[in-house]
Amino acid sequence: MANRLIGDLPKIGIRPVIDGRERGIRESLEPQVMALAKAAALFIEDNVRMASGENVECVIADTCIGGVAEAAMCAEKFRKEGVGVSLTVTPCWCYGTEVMDTDPLMPKAVWGFNGTERPGAVYLAAALAGYTQKGLPTFGIYGRDVQDSGDTTILEDVQEKIIRFVKAGLAVAQMKGKSYLSIGYSSMGIAGSMVDSNFFQDYLGIRTEFVDSTEVLRRINEEIYDKSEFEKAMVWTRENCKEGKDYNKPENQADEARKNEEWEIVVKMTLICRDMMIGNPKLVEMGYREEGLGRNAIVGGFQGQRQWTDYQPNADFTEAMLNSSFDWNGIRQAFIFATENDSLNGVSMLFGHLLSNTAQIFSDVRTYWSPDAVKRVTGKELSGKAENGIIHLINSGSTTLDATAQQQNEEGQPAMKPYWEITEEEVEKCLDNTLWPQAVREYFRGGGYSSQFKTAGEMPVTMSRVNLVKGIGPVLQIAEGYTVELPDEVHSVLDERTNPTWPTTWFVPNITREGAFKDVYSVMANWGANHGAISYGHIGADLITLASMLRIPVCMHNVEKEKVFRPSAWASFGEDKEGADYRACENYGPLYGIK
Repeated sequence: MANRLIGDLPKIGIRPVIDGRERGIRESLEPQVMALAKAAALFIEDNVRMASGENVECVIADTCIGGVAEAAMCAEKFRKEGVGVSLTVTPCWCYGTEVMDTDPLMPKAVWGFNGTERPGAVYLAAALAGYTQKGLPTFGIYGRDVQDSGDTTILEDVQEKIIRFVKAGLAVAQMKGKSYLSIGYSSMGIAGSMVDSNFFQDYLGIRTEFVDSTEVLRRINEEIYDKSEFEKAMVWTRENCKEGKDYNKPENQADEARKNEEWEIVVKMTLICRDMMIGNPKLVEMGYREEGLGRNAIVGGFQGQRQWTDYQPNADFTEAMLNSSFDWNGIRQAFIFATENDSLNGVSMLFGHLLSNTAQIFSDVRTYWSPDAVKRVTGKELSGKAENGIIHLINSGSTTLDATAQQQNEEGQPAMKPYWEITEEEVEKCLDNTLWPQAVREYFRGGGYSSQFKTAGEMPVTMSRVNLVKGIGPVLQIAEGYTVELPDEVHSVLDERTNPTWPTTWFVPNITREGAFKDVYSVMANWGANHGAISYGHIGADLITLASMLRIPVCMHNVEKEKVFRPSAWASFGEDKEGADYRACENYGPLYGIK
């Protein structure tokens, strides 16, 4: 397990703050305050991991913080240690603004212990008021139940908020200073692939790197890739990637020589796109230092259509393999690589990946199938979770192979797991349940191979999407729900009407009977773009917390109100929670932007 990007992974800073009055008060509190900080650190380290697999490391201030001098000492230690997220803890009264963390770019929260012996809750309220007054949005964590003095147990409701805050904060810290790699540019007029550098810089702290698609062709022609790895990859691909039916008309079908050539090209494309993202020391050894350094890309996208795919094999294999949790080198962290260079869907996938540690599904939000329409076309009635209609999620040839749902959680249910939990047997099942038919040449004149499968079973998933709105900026949509598995006779009929060579996921959002979630049709009708990013698990609340840190308002979600966790300052912008979110995000502006 290793961080493959340039820069150390961010750490969590724990700030134990204390009543600074010495000669009795401070001395009596020191053990309790530091014990609380150590309990928080231990809890976080035991329950949070990076998407790259490493354990999270917490850094505790050297002393309790009773005033501005100790606050400065703590800030300096955090700077040297590479702290990216700040959690302040205390069971007692402290001097609000004197002990606060004033770094405007650091995601921050305050846990005020709910005990009666000392007024930790009073300090929490005073501190949050100070943060709000100074324009430093901060999350407030306050347990529902009173605990006894000296009790370092972290109650369940506090645990949930700490984990949610830490996950989102680490996502913010990991994105900062990294790159989006745009290979090519705008695909078929898709707005999301018109990569907006200002959005990436101002909201995410991510720089944008633009490389023309001809660079891929140059590296193929000049053999700027690891040839030994290519040979290894070709053997693995031949053994594990089964060709599917060729759906092309006879006059459009390629001969075996061309098909073999296309396999070699798409494997080389996979090596090259990966190298362009994160670099490769083998290239440096070969004398290609510039190419070997890579672009430090935490996310990327490939334009493909149409300038590339009109005469070269498409990137379906490349995208599918990069987005999967395994390849010829074994099980590893999935990459985030967007089809059609839809950078906004790539960002949505990145959010889901950093919050869930799992591979992400890229899909067209293609079609709403009503129960009546399904019955008319197939003669069958939908049942179970699908009884009120389904949304067809299907990408034009590429989706992570993790989405075959051949992995299992502890209960034996279909899942998409962090890579370090995936077994070799599960990898084999994902590969066995995927076919690679020839790309339909009416779409992809240059050929290639599309991943073909249907997502099995039922999995809890969250679909999300960032959209840019003129006059507002970015907004985030969220729809929690489940994948469903249709009977083969129903799936086949519906799938054949679209494109049977492409991977399919049938999705049913959780319905609230209100607004955009009045019914399944309304979710489809209110979705803001042609693509969606789908993450395993119900992570909508985590996405809302992350969005608030970045100052991206949420325009649509079906997350339970009790789970929504935003900075305390949002309460000052009105009781209408979603309207307050918009007003707060507009007031504070993008995290890295100049207001």
